[in-house]
Amino acid sequence: MRRILSRFRYHLAVFFAVIGPGFITAVVDNDSGGIFTYSAAGARFGYLPLWTLLPITVVLIITQEMCSRMGAVTGKGLSDLIREEFGLRITFLMMLLLVLANLTNVMAEFAGVASSLELFHISRYISVPLAALAVWLLVLKGNYQNVEKIFLFACVFYVTYVISGFLVKPDWKEAAIYSVKPVLLLDGAYIEMLIGMVGTTIAPWMQFYLQAAVVEKGITAKEYAESRIEVVVGCLMTSVIAFFIIVACAGAIYSISPRDIKDAAEAALGLKPFGQYAFLLFSAGLFNASLFAACILPLSTAYSVCEGLGFEAGVNKRFREAPIFYWLYTLLIVVGAGVVLIPQFPLVRMILLSQVLNGVLLPFVLIFMILLINKRDLMQEWTNSRGYNLASWITVVVMIGLTLALVGISLRGAH
Repeated sequence: MRRILSRFRYHLAVFFAVIGPGFITAVVDNDSGGIFTYSAAGARFGYLPLWTLLPITVVLIITQEMCSRMGAVTGKGLSDLIREEFGLRITFLMMLLLVLANLTNVMAEFAGVASSLELFHISRYISVPLAALAVWLLVLKGNYQNVEKIFLFACVFYVTYVISGFLVKPDWKEAAIYSVKPVLLLDGAYIEMLIGMVGTTIAPWMQFYLQAAVVEKGITAKEYAESRIEVVVGCLMTSVIAFFIIVACAGAIYSISPRDIKDAAEAALGLKPFGQYAFLLFSAGLFNASLFAACILPLSTAYSVCEGLGFEAGVNKRFREAPIFYWLYTLLIVVGAGVVLIPQFPLVRMILLSQVLNGVLLPFVLIFMILLINKRDLMQEWTNSRGYNLASWITVVVMIGLTLALVGISLRGAH
């Protein structure tokens, strides 16, 4: 008994030592774009889309687990491995697409900051520059340990969506039924919404950031069993948050008058009749998620590009030690925040472009991941099992199909 307790305490200690990369990467995926997607799903279709969260969670766990395992075993980031195994030309093209996609996503995050605080009559010309400065200083002046602690603290604020869901008092019986009952409607808007839910949950930047963060934290194969648990817990929490966002909007908006919403701020306003606290908590969650993602997305991009092209990278390094890393991080923040301040800028079209770019890039990233993780000279005994490879390739095929559909719908909508 004493040995079992001692072993449990050891694993628990290692778990808390490695917690961070997987948890942060999965949770931050519920950014302003994700919140809008889930809010729109609940407002337009009620509880019907809830069933998608189960397969989405499985796919998210598979992709995140592979990246985390590669980082722990090889000690190298994903873009670094792609460059070493497949050449600089392919890596450069992939990094170019990643920068373009992530830049448009950064714009969306600062737009989320602006819209969440405009609900409280704070001008975007005040909120966005201050948010950009805070995001820049956090990484420039901090080290990995301090930055990670702040990111983990920000994860706690996602509980606001859970509380909002309860305050709305939705139909829990209906929510439970549609969580396990697949519903497919021959409706273009419904199919587009389902594809959008998958697309907003599994993005290319997540795979690059997670593996880079695992490497920088110093997690090795020895600690990987606990790191895997942390990745799974993060993915499950992401889906729980998505569940409560959909439920809150289904109960507050769909149950009264189903409609399309223009942004996540409109979803927050839809909760106002159910009490000031429901509105405040949803709005606070939107601000936190947007600011959080505005930190992570430029950071992920800077990591990926510098690793892929052979430049020094890392929050633990000083500006003079990794100038390309910090200048790229700075440029993404300045451009992303600056564009939101331009009057009449077509932000919705830019967000649409980011979906298309993510759609083009994601299948390639997934294929490279599976090819890399099955190289025995890289992974030794940590390669995929036969069953895991089958699940991974099925995931790739499904994701390619959904991604092509998303790209087609997005391009059609742009005309």
